[in-house]
This record gives sequence, C-alpha cells and structure tokens, in this order.
Amino acid sequence: MIELLIAAIFFALLALMLFYRLAFGPTLADRAIAGDAIEMLAATSLLCYALYSGRGIYLDISLVVAILGFIGTLLIAKYLEGSL
Repeated sequence: MIELLIAAIFFALLALMLFYRLAFGPTLADRAIAGDAIEMLAATSLLCYALYSGRGIYLDISLVVAILGFIGTLLIAKYLEGSL
C-alpha cells in the first residue's frame, strides 16, 4: 500500500519539475504542453493518493482536474490556431 503513496509523491515531484518548462518554455506551444502534462500528473497523483487513503472524494477531484485540463488544452489549441 505504501507503493501508492510513493507513486503519488513521485508524480507530484515530476509535476513540480515541469513548472520550469511552463515558466521558461521557448514557445507558447511548449508552455501549453507543459501545462497539460502538469494537470495529468496532478490527476494521476490524486488518483494514487485516493487509492492509498481509501477516500472517494479524491477520485472526484481527480476527475474534475482531468476534465478541466482537457478543456483548457482545447482552448489553448484553438487560440494558437487563431480561430478563437
């Protein structure tokens, strides 16, 4: 069971490392991809923590984070395409 907690911490640390790319990415597309990767790692980290703790509220939060991240990625793609 402790493996799930270790995985959650590992995914959270990976998301923290992606904040460098989000802040200092050479292009806007790199920043958008880093933001998408951060939200997916955050959702995965919440999912692992929900399985570790046995509380279902973290599953709901993980689902909301994933859905909002997907919608945000679509909006950024539309903006970069120039049709927004």
